[in-house]
Amino acid sequence: MRSVGIKVLNSRLSEYVRLAASGEIVLVTDRDRVVAELGPLRETRSPILADAFLAEAVRSGVLSPPILAASGRPPRPAPVASLQELLAELGEHRSER
Repeated sequence: MRSVGIKVLNSRLSEYVRLAASGEIVLVTDRDRVVAELGPLRETRSPILADAFLAEAVRSGVLSPPILAASGRPPRPAPVASLQELLAELGEHRSER
């Protein structure tokens, strides 16, 4: 475990982020008072940013998780119209101009 002041952290941030990513905990201090902690990702935290945003939205109550977790990929939605129908409708709209 290491500690670093905010000014030093600001000038050498990449170095301390690499230390945290490798598993070391870095305590950030401001006037000899610990104000933050840098460390490796928790096993429950997804390394994918979008997943982290979703998890935070669930924790804050903005989203609610599904009651039953589905297995596998979500089902593909049924097409609204066939390609021929879409092309015919597009042709009609173009001819109206």
